[in-house]
Amino acid sequence: MFHFAIDWAVAVPLLVAPESLLRFFGWHEIDPIATRLFAAALLAIGGQSLLGRNGSVNEFRAMLNLKLIWAAAAVIALGIGVLSGGPALTWLGLAVFVGFFGVWLYWRVRIGRAVRLVESPKVT
Repeated sequence: MFHFAIDWAVAVPLLVAPESLLRFFGWHEIDPIATRLFAAALLAIGGQSLLGRNGSVNEFRAMLNLKLIWAAAAVIALGIGVLSGGPALTWLGLAVFVGFFGVWLYWRVRIGRAVRLVESPKVT
C-alpha cells in the first residue's frame, strides 16, 4: 500500500502538469512526453502493488522481479543524470530508487529462501 500511495502521489502531478511541477523543483530542460511516460510507469507499477497485495507468493515474487528491474534501470538512469549535472532533485530520485531497490531485493531474497524451503524434498 505504501508503494502504491507514493507512486501515485508522484505520478498524478507529473502526468497532469510536468512542466510547472518540474520547474518548481529546479528542472530547466523538460520533456513533457518523457515525463508523462515516467509517470505512466509509476502509475502501472504502483497500481500493480495495490492490485497484487493479496496475491500468491509466486505472484508477489513476479511483482518484485518487475520492481527490481525497474528500480535498477532507474538507478542507472538517475546516476547518469547526476553525473551529467542534473538538478539537485535528481539526487533525491536516485536515493529513493536505491532505497526501493534495497527493500525489494531484501524481500525477493527472503521470498526465494522461503519458497526453496517449502519446495525442497523432506528427508525422512
